[in-house]
Amino acid sequence: MCELLGISAKTPDDYREVLKAFYRHSNTNPHGWGMMYKSENKLNIIRETVSANESKIIGGIVDNLEKQDIMLAHIRYATVGARRPENCHPFVRKDISGREWTLIHNGTVYSGSRLGKYVSSQEGDTDSERILMFFMDEMNKAIKDNGGNLEEKQRFDVIDRAVCTITKRNKINLMIYDGELLYAHKNMKNTLSFKRQGEGIILATKPVDEDNWIPLPMTTLLGFKNGKLIYQGTNHGNVFVSSLENITQFDAMNI
Repeated sequence: MCELLGISAKTPDDYREVLKAFYRHSNTNPHGWGMMYKSENKLNIIRETVSANESKIIGGIVDNLEKQDIMLAHIRYATVGARRPENCHPFVRKDISGREWTLIHNGTVYSGSRLGKYVSSQEGDTDSERILMFFMDEMNKAIKDNGGNLEEKQRFDVIDRAVCTITKRNKINLMIYDGELLYAHKNMKNTLSFKRQGEGIILATKPVDEDNWIPLPMTTLLGFKNGKLIYQGTNHGNVFVSSLENITQFDAMNI
């Protein structure tokens, strides 16, 4: 199972030990790693198809990492999509207003009729990338309908509706960053939880230390800003049942 890590904080803090502990989980997620982080006040994305434990560059990046106030990290266990750089997370897209969106995902889309149209235009071949493409189409439609840029809460509401649309029979554990808000969602039990560090919040699929981690609410999109929960979306109730993972990819395409 892929694992996700997200950080939102009011002020930059040192999360290097958190990252090191997270990437040690790559023993069971060996098919790639990726990270979104700030350097000289600019967002950077780095991805590799090797296990983080085998990477020749990750040690230097983490050891020299500046203090951060926003971060996404991912380690991949390939289920849908080949082992290619284009299939490693995070995925990045811009909406028509020029806003950049970054997504990491853990899960599988079994009932994907809304996402199938993106197969021929995506860069890789993962369902995770198709989720972001769907979100961007929904965001672009909302921007056009609004006659221009959307405010923070309007953007959250668009993503909330989009998440509700695709969660039935699908495992949609994800985090997204839109330049202001960190969105988080889970619909599988015993996965994403959080803890506090200073003025920040750390979200992770599995705890990375022995501290007290608190489970995130199920089946509800959350929006964080500067380390605080700002928005809470619709409780759609679509809990993912893990036995569906026995469905073959061919069968899934025909649900």
